[in-house]
Amino acid sequence: MKLEGRSFRTIWEKDDLVQIIDQRRLPHELVIKDLREVVDFAGAIREMLVRGAPLIGATAAYGLATAARSIPVEADYDARLGEARKLLAGTRPTAVDLFHALERVTTAIDRGSSPTEKAHLALETAREITEESVVYCRQIGEYGLPLIRQISRRKNGGPVNVLTHCNAGWLACIDFGTATAPIYAAHAEGIPIHVWVDETRPRNQGARLTAYELQQEGVPHTVIADNTGGHLMQHGMVDLVLVGSDRTTRTGDVANKIGTYLKALAAYDNQVPFYVALPSTSIDFSLRDGRTGIPIEQRNAREVTHIEGWLDGKWEEVQLSPNASPAANYGFDVTPARLVTGLITERGICGADEAAILSLFPERR
Repeated sequence: MKLEGRSFRTIWEKDDLVQIIDQRRLPHELVIKDLREVVDFAGAIREMLVRGAPLIGATAAYGLATAARSIPVEADYDARLGEARKLLAGTRPTAVDLFHALERVTTAIDRGSSPTEKAHLALETAREITEESVVYCRQIGEYGLPLIRQISRRKNGGPVNVLTHCNAGWLACIDFGTATAPIYAAHAEGIPIHVWVDETRPRNQGARLTAYELQQEGVPHTVIADNTGGHLMQHGMVDLVLVGSDRTTRTGDVANKIGTYLKALAAYDNQVPFYVALPSTSIDFSLRDGRTGIPIEQRNAREVTHIEGWLDGKWEEVQLSPNASPAANYGFDVTPARLVTGLITERGICGADEAAILSLFPERR
């Protein structure tokens, strides 16, 4: 995708290190960060320099590969690798891509017979995870595009109004994005499309990141306050809701950025299709009940009580709430499968139920 006229992915190799875009600085500064040691990767995930389930997974994979390469010859290899894996696994509890990536890299390392071979296998696996994510997101766009085509035909070529929540764009992945992939595919095809962009408090990933990447790609959009979506749906101003997922159960319950559940309720009440776009790496086939089984991250209350912005050429933080008022900061909520119209995956669209999901992924029965 494009940033300031240049093609970018969100993570890439350069010489003996990995580079990322520091997404905390967008949309006002494009800052590239070097990741050299496993603590750098863990910090980037924890502090949200990178975010979004697929990108978190790729970053963790590269982090473990970097650790595998950096263990001294005289050290206890398995112990050091276990420490690195534990460090990375403790960064973000909700996004299951993180754990899938760590498991896959660990399995590859176990096939090696020497530290050199183990490091090579780890790096190759991190690269595979990254490239597969790009392919999966492109395929999600291809399978989701007909949904937008159908609405466009029904509206006789009028603009298709899509509502998004948080950032499930290419900045949350490696390229293309999940929820935005069908949007970009439709825009490239010349279908008139307009995106309602939820600001997505408290970190404002919609207002900051989704709006930025849509603007960079020339996709018409409007930033709205989080509580506006229901009003728009009541007045027929939303044709389709597209969101991403950090973890989806085998039965179709969806954990996504806090506030997604409320959008699903509003969509259900107003008969607006509510689709979740996700790669299979975001499906937790070990879980059946999302409400009780998916761990919900609770982040620092300061993200709620304060807000950052760009003022006179620099970042400033201001306080919103009274000093003595406590704040809660739940990072995600769970939308029950009954409110989800369908799941858009790299293998096609299916219903949000176990039988439908397993029909696309029969190897997970």
